[in-house]
Amino acid sequence: MWTRTVVTGQRRVIAIDGKTLRGARRRADDTAAPHLVAAFDHGAATVLGQVCVKEKSNEIPAARTLLARFDLAGAVVTMDAMHTQTDTATLITGAGGDYVFTVKKNTPTLHRELKALPWRDVPATRVTTTGRGRRITRTIKVTAVPGWIDFPGAAQVAQIRRTVTKKGRKTVEVVYLVTSADHLAAPPAVLATWVQGHWGIENRLHWVRDVTFAEDSSQVRTGQAPRIMATCRSLAIGLLRLAGWDNIAAGLRHHARHPDHALMLALT
Repeated sequence: MWTRTVVTGQRRVIAIDGKTLRGARRRADDTAAPHLVAAFDHGAATVLGQVCVKEKSNEIPAARTLLARFDLAGAVVTMDAMHTQTDTATLITGAGGDYVFTVKKNTPTLHRELKALPWRDVPATRVTTTGRGRRITRTIKVTAVPGWIDFPGAAQVAQIRRTVTKKGRKTVEVVYLVTSADHLAAPPAVLATWVQGHWGIENRLHWVRDVTFAEDSSQVRTGQAPRIMATCRSLAIGLLRLAGWDNIAAGLRHHARHPDHALMLALT
């Protein structure tokens, strides 16, 4: 998938996130369900790699193991607040890439410092979209990182405000970001696109595996079989995406009727 999704003229953007194979939990001996961490290409919507979280561990070291397998020169890595770690930032920038991290209260000092910045004085970039009975306004404010904020490689910080209006009811969510990409590589509109694109790993991968492939209902539990089946599902999704299928369920139905076309997916 890495070689099939080579980026020319723009940067490769990779989302990192984890998913638990809930149906693979062995209740007889109370063994936890496997938890997999995947690297997802924003542009092609394909999985570039995947590792399993070790028992009695978590996503953080697994994500670093996964990232270490890639050539990150020139790439951008987007990660949620769990991965806003100095060691992960150093790994990415040391490999020639840039990171975009969400900052929440699990990193209290950094979160407090970002929240205290004079955001009212920072120019805003705003986009409003409508659909499915909702009106969503996303506002991003970006500024150079102050010298007194100490985070490896940080070049810019941002505040994102997401206002959702549905049936007359308004909800507002505010999150903060830190990125190693400077203002030339990541002006506000580009940074907002990277942040929004990160959730493609939920909407275009995890959701598809659950709904279209019924992954969480799978009772495959023995050995590495759950992990292998998850890899096969991701591979099928990736091949269909590269062939131009956005509706994966429709693509599966088509190739079930035309198995010779499925063979061509793997050969082209």
